[in-house]
Amino acid sequence: MISQRRVGVPELLAAILVILFTSLAAGAQSLAVLPVNIFMPPGQMATTLTVTNQSNSETAIQIRGYAWNQPDGADDQLTPSDAIVVSPPIATIAPGATQVVRLILRQPAQGREVTYRILVDQLPPPAQPGMVHVVLRLSIPVFVQPASRAVGHVHYHVEVNNGQSYLVAANDGLSHDVIRDIVLTTSDGRKLKTESRALPYVLAGATRRWQIVAQGPPPLPGDTLRLTARAVAGAIEEQVRVVPSP
Repeated sequence: MISQRRVGVPELLAAILVILFTSLAAGAQSLAVLPVNIFMPPGQMATTLTVTNQSNSETAIQIRGYAWNQPDGADDQLTPSDAIVVSPPIATIAPGATQVVRLILRQPAQGREVTYRILVDQLPPPAQPGMVHVVLRLSIPVFVQPASRAVGHVHYHVEVNNGQSYLVAANDGLSHDVIRDIVLTTSDGRKLKTESRALPYVLAGATRRWQIVAQGPPPLPGDTLRLTARAVAGAIEEQVRVVPSP
């Protein structure tokens, strides 16, 4: 049974190496997954994911589906969901072999895009003396489109709170957006960047915050910064206001 807990951003990175046993020697196995992003157009209720064992030894995997949300500007959260069915949920893959995993939706997206993540966990082999077993976790985003045309529509501003500043992106559109290569430029020409490890997705109806890594004095309420970035629709270049945190 899957525990009904939410999984935070540190557990959602595309590949997380988890040390399961400590010793002086190390052994690792390798998985490859295709596609790395799954897009399901209107009316499509099933698709497949291919997992390949690139190592020279047999490996076991567990595959689980989670609803993916960004509530109230918080970090990404995953909640176990039976709205997307994974088959098989557990498999053993021979060296160099491939496992096809079928993903089935129980219901179509209604009104706006629905998002899931598929976690593929490599299961550790039996412990062996003098070995460190390193296993892999892969997190695959799934975007399910509604029947009507859905696009993202993101508004930006900068918030200042207790000496920290954040770029805030609010998506009131019907589909996700992907924001990359963010640079904020002050009126005196200083360039401010956001934390590099933050994931770039802004889901439909969600708000994301990226902490600004300031070089020199932080921006103040009332300032205006120039934002440049890349989104799904292309380049972003606009003026954003700095406001106090509500």
